[in-house]
This record gives sequence, structure tokens and C-alpha cells, in this order.
Amino acid sequence: MNRIAIFANGDLPDLEKARAILRDDDFILCADGGARHALALGLSPNLIIGDMDSLTDAEWQKVKASDMPIELFPRDKNETDLELALDKAIELNPEEIVIIAALGGRIDHTLANIALLSDLKRATYAMCFDDGVEALQFCRNRAEVYGRSGDLISLIPWGVPVHGIQTENLKWQLKDETLHPEKTRGISNEMTADTASVKIESGLLLIIHTRNS
Repeated sequence: MNRIAIFANGDLPDLEKARAILRDDDFILCADGGARHALALGLSPNLIIGDMDSLTDAEWQKVKASDMPIELFPRDKNETDLELALDKAIELNPEEIVIIAALGGRIDHTLANIALLSDLKRATYAMCFDDGVEALQFCRNRAEVYGRSGDLISLIPWGVPVHGIQTENLKWQLKDETLHPEKTRGISNEMTADTASVKIESGLLLIIHTRNS
């Protein structure tokens, strides 16, 4: 399996931009209310997982009538629906995982969703958030960002200072420097080419890529 696209239950700001990042051979996995985004895009999910408390009655009836595969969980559980979906995706052992519509809405869910990607056990997978407008990934050693000149790049240390940061093709270059989590220095840099790269020596760096078009 090449790539799994997980639809979460957050905001999806632009359906067409989200459609543009999808591939024809993506395995579509929906975390509960994420099914509404897939349905809005005219997709037929390969699997829906969760407690189904985020779908409206009409959406739930549509899902049941379509015979889409469902893994149903109780509402009283220790994991969010997205964590369950992410664990399922890892079981399927794809080459890449992209998580769509994981941001926006409740701030607690947004922060918890981002934290899911920080787990070292998941670091062996090419994994990111992307909704066609914003993309998030963690850098533990080296990361590439693909976009266009003028796109915004924010570098946010996750929990601890990040040392030995070196960047290429950003307007304000960092050369063997340190960013601190209580400072805002890494916010709103700009790409100067279609590809930018970031390298670090230690720490965990959240990279947020905001497309300008």
C-alpha cells in the first residue's frame, strides 16, 4: 500500500484544494466525522473508524446505506477517533500517511492531533497533516518542504529548544542556530524557491507550511 489518506473531523477550509492533494490510489480512512469530508468530496471511504458520535443522523444513514466498512468503538474510550484511525493506518503499513482536516475547531483536539505526530514510535513513517492550504510535519533530523516561492514557513520548537538548525531557500536563513519554544523567532519565514530544506542537530521541530495559492 503506497499511501493512506486519513480524514479527521476538523475544519476543511477549501474542498478543491483538498481534492488537489489526493491521489487516485489513496486508501481512504475516515475517523468518525471525517467521513463527512470524504462524502463532500464524492469519495467512497475504504474504512470508517470511531464511535460515530460526530456524524449527523442524515450522514450516519447515508454511511449505513452505502455499506461502507465500519469499525465501531464505544464512546467511552481512552483514545480519540483520530488516534484509533492512525493506529489502524500503521497496522496496514503504508509507505506514507497524510492526515486531512485535523486542524481547526476545538483547540484541545487540534493540539492533541498535532501531538500524535510527535510520538517517536510513529517517526518511521512519512506522516504529515495537509488540507491543501496548510501542511504540518515534524523534523527530527532533516525535512523537505515542497511549495512555491512566497509560501510561508513557520518553525516551532516542540517542547524543548531545537539546536543546530540550518535552512536552505528561506528568506531569513538559519545557520547552526537555536530556536526556543517560549520565543516566536521562527514564525512567518518565506520560501524563496519551490523547495526548502531544514536540518537540525537535536530537539523536535514543527514545520508549518502555509500555501499562498
